[in-house]
Amino acid sequence: MDCSIDGVTKLLLFSGYVVLILSGIPLALSEKANPRTSVASSGNSGQINSNSVLVALLDSHYTELAELVEKAMLLQTLEETVGSHNITIFAPRNEALERDLDPEFKRFLLEPGNLKSLQTLLMFHIIPTRIGSKQLLDKTGSARHETLSKGYLHLESNGTGEWTVDRAKVIHPYVVTRPDGVIHGIERLLVPQAVVDDFNRRRSLVSITAVKPEGAPEVDPRTHRLKKPAPPAKPGSAPALPIYDALAPGPSLAPAPAPGPGGPHHHFNGERQVKDFIQTLLHYGGYNELADILVNLTSLATEMGRLVSEGYVLTVLAPNDEAMAKLTTDQLSEPGAPEQIIYYHLVPEYQTEESMYNAVRRFGKVRYDTLRLPHKVVAQEADGSVKFGHGDGSAYLFDPDIYTDGRISVQGIDGVLFPPEEEGEAKPVTRTVQPAKVVIKHRRGKLLEAACWMLGTFGQDSRFTSCH
Repeated sequence: MDCSIDGVTKLLLFSGYVVLILSGIPLALSEKANPRTSVASSGNSGQINSNSVLVALLDSHYTELAELVEKAMLLQTLEETVGSHNITIFAPRNEALERDLDPEFKRFLLEPGNLKSLQTLLMFHIIPTRIGSKQLLDKTGSARHETLSKGYLHLESNGTGEWTVDRAKVIHPYVVTRPDGVIHGIERLLVPQAVVDDFNRRRSLVSITAVKPEGAPEVDPRTHRLKKPAPPAKPGSAPALPIYDALAPGPSLAPAPAPGPGGPHHHFNGERQVKDFIQTLLHYGGYNELADILVNLTSLATEMGRLVSEGYVLTVLAPNDEAMAKLTTDQLSEPGAPEQIIYYHLVPEYQTEESMYNAVRRFGKVRYDTLRLPHKVVAQEADGSVKFGHGDGSAYLFDPDIYTDGRISVQGIDGVLFPPEEEGEAKPVTRTVQPAKVVIKHRRGKLLEAACWMLGTFGQDSRFTSCH
């Protein structure tokens, strides 16, 4: 009885041992086939949890950068990096990727054939090291860190707590902080040189393989000729066209504003200079009427700004408010009359009180060109000052050098100037003088005189008319 029980027990133990051995063989084979799975199951260090910096990036307000990361298919690579390193992400603001980025460059990055360049660009913003408060530079200096794209970023600090990454200012440090990384907000996109070279190479190939369409030739409305490319000009050089050709068409019933500001050279900010001199007139006092005409009644302020932007200089003979109040309604009501009045007070030269006074002292009378062709304004010395115009329509230099900046000169006068024919000057009367009748007395020769003398001796000279 006991023997039978012992035999059955041994049989059951042997069968259980065989079952355990056979069930362990597939487990061992599966562990050999998938060693990564066994490692992952042994610990949770390689898994991405909800508190990861990558999850925070996808959920942050840096939506443009998150979309580019997804389009570049970098999530798997970044997950593996986060599993083994702490990372630092320099995230450009959305405006830098949406509006400030060159449209042609953005189109280049999003093309399927340029996926490698997009990945290089994005990994250039990620450093496999945590750069936090301890690593930041508290003093003036710089540091160099290798990125995931095998490039290098240069971090610099000025010692006041502000720091830059490749000259891009860090505007939001520590915007996101997680156990496995940190995100710092920067003002613009960082572009490595390798991506720049790829973009330039692709753009040069496009320019070679494609023919850009050219439009019809344009006609210059000023000269009524075909537009030609302007020759290269040195900064600050005088304009090629005379100022009369650069004037806007008009004035008309509703004069169109002059195009601008900003000429082809962009060397001068004419709009700002005209605004400054108009504000100077208002602060100086006594020239509000002229400022109102330039800004509100006409578009001359805009046109003057465009002319100064293109390199022209102007001298404004500014009538004061007392002189402007003497203008009648008839003088201002005609279409284009205010523009014509102001044009006669604009001299296309840069003159100051000293230069004009020296000129009239030396030459007596000086004629200055105006923007109202073909009329000129006459200046002469009078009572130790400069007098403009003739007779009752003359005006004296009243407030010299109200505004002088090298491009615009404003000289205050105490009267409104008009061309001579509009001042009502009497034209000189030309008298017709009748020519007097002249009796031509024929001259007699010596032989005839001798004959008449002989006939007179005998009393016969009365018979010959030639002897009378």
